[in-house]
Amino acid sequence: MSEELIGMVLADAGERMDEAVAAARREFSTVRTGRASSALLERVPVEAYGVTMAMRELVSFAVPEASQLIVTPHDPANIAAVERAVQQAQLGLVPSSDGRVIRLSFPPLTEERRRELARLVGSMAEDSRNRVRSLRRQARKDLDGIEKEGGVSADSVARAGEQLDGITRAHEKQIDEALASKEDELLEV
Repeated sequence: MSEELIGMVLADAGERMDEAVAAARREFSTVRTGRASSALLERVPVEAYGVTMAMRELVSFAVPEASQLIVTPHDPANIAAVERAVQQAQLGLVPSSDGRVIRLSFPPLTEERRRELARLVGSMAEDSRNRVRSLRRQARKDLDGIEKEGGVSADSVARAGEQLDGITRAHEKQIDEALASKEDELLEV
């Protein structure tokens, strides 16, 4: 029974760490690069139909060229609301509308701004690594609790601890890979 508990603790920790890595990737996608990307706007809140909705629920995105994003509202009546939401998001993008679609040009980033954003993404990655480590600490406490309750040997808990460390390292590596990819994207001219 206690061996099953150890398995459950490890599985739960792995799932929670997967969620932390996915959250880190989502967070990285909100950082603007010199390239047009719909990920930057998908979660921007838009006031439409008397409620606040995520932009991705109201529009479709197209990227005709690397530095331009075209936003097409499903309902043309929402074009002003979408335009207003883009301006309020303070992303440094100026919307240009022809009444049916909104064109957003992504100006190239300065070298200084690129480095600033790379530092920001690095900070986000460190926060994500800390989340993963916090989940590891919690799982360690759970393992120690199982050992104290009895029914499982200290060796089993030690082996589970080693497995937990391996799971943690794998998730930290995923965060580091996502960080490296985003930094390359940011620093690419």
